[in-house]
Amino acid sequence: MSTSFDLMICNADIATASDRFKCDIGIRHGKIAALGLELGEAAETIDASGLLVLPGGIDAHCHLDQPMPHGLRMADDFASGTRSAACGGTTTVIPFAAQTKGGSLQAAVDDYHNRAAGKAAIDYAFHLIVTDPTPEVLQNELPRLIQEGYTSFKIYMTYDDLKLNDHEILKVLDVARTHDALVMIHAENSDCITWLTERLASQGHTAPKFHAISRPMAVEREATHRAITFSELAGVPILIVHVSGREAIEQIRWAHGRGLRIYAETCPQYLFLTEQDLDADGYQGAKCICSPPPRDKQNQEAVWNGLAHNVFSIFSSDHAAFRYDDPQGKKFKGKEQAFQYIPNGIPGLETRLPLLFSGGVMTGRIDIHQFVALTATNPAKMYGLYPRKGSIMVGADADIALWDTKRRVVIDNGILHHNVDYTPYQGMEVQGWPILTLSRGKVVSREFSFLGNSGAGEFLPCAKPMV
Repeated sequence: MSTSFDLMICNADIATASDRFKCDIGIRHGKIAALGLELGEAAETIDASGLLVLPGGIDAHCHLDQPMPHGLRMADDFASGTRSAACGGTTTVIPFAAQTKGGSLQAAVDDYHNRAAGKAAIDYAFHLIVTDPTPEVLQNELPRLIQEGYTSFKIYMTYDDLKLNDHEILKVLDVARTHDALVMIHAENSDCITWLTERLASQGHTAPKFHAISRPMAVEREATHRAITFSELAGVPILIVHVSGREAIEQIRWAHGRGLRIYAETCPQYLFLTEQDLDADGYQGAKCICSPPPRDKQNQEAVWNGLAHNVFSIFSSDHAAFRYDDPQGKKFKGKEQAFQYIPNGIPGLETRLPLLFSGGVMTGRIDIHQFVALTATNPAKMYGLYPRKGSIMVGADADIALWDTKRRVVIDNGILHHNVDYTPYQGMEVQGWPILTLSRGKVVSREFSFLGNSGAGEFLPCAKPMV
């Protein structure tokens, strides 16, 4: 007896984190209802012949419309950010609801829901950022929010507006251990950065390239080791975010050798940019300022090796975009700024997946199953969204990307869908591009065109992390 589906993807060559197989995909009410052959009738059919069918990506580290101090403004809100994500094959984003010092976590969550409402084109969850771990936050707010589906939170070891001291970090980790949450840590030594910055500024070294010199690998290495030690003391797993190079990787490998549950994430900027990009003509290097900064070619290789050998569990964009020629962005107040005053962050939501696919899968550095694990399945598991998200299986949401693995694309800001006036990957050629993206069974992008609707995305409360 034939079965009626809303949509059928026929002749699909499917790759997941563990398997590769060919079949048809029957979709009903936004979910994958069947995988097999001769499934029956469908109201609409998509022929996937010649294409590779992958789970929609999960960008588990991105910053959208996050409140900023001092008159700065992020380029992308939930409308432009999720539009850009969808056109790059990503179907779920997890940005950050950031607590302000002196404010409550609940106020941050309420504000962030207001910012997302009616704008997000794809599904989304929230991480929390804990900046002020008062007794009220630690004893009441944070445990309650974890139970309500905010099961991951980020803490900083740098930035004056965000950083926690060592004692505060341990208290936050203890809450995570008690209530089964996952803590993400930005690991850089703040005092070392301040000392180096002061020395550079006193010598008149203020160009964008000195951002990298003010944040050498040693400050990331030291903070990474310290974060690992805190994890060991508290008896709780942690995730070190945006790892940039060899020295931090060596600390993570050391922790793995001791049997500690230390997870790690890296990002495109550490595979495709170098410190030389911060030394571009004039002020152009400001476009590539992020923290930690891009390193050199040898460290790019170290990160690639870490991906290939499973040092890293997650590959995220760390999209934190500021417009370049904007008085609320990289040219704050309409002027070229000294490096320490240039807002940190670069765009990457739309280019994350094509860059890794081209540079990793198409070159043989990683296989297709590692690609899916790093960009979809592992984030879904670690952040409590699996099995609804992160794979192609019966019962999962029909979040699917169809890839043309032969398509060669020269990255140009004009073809991207973010609200940023540049891309740091301008002119790079990639092979492989998601030419059709489905979010819960609805086409949201096709051939570089956004076809979705603002407000169609749903908020996703997260279950306990699978770590």
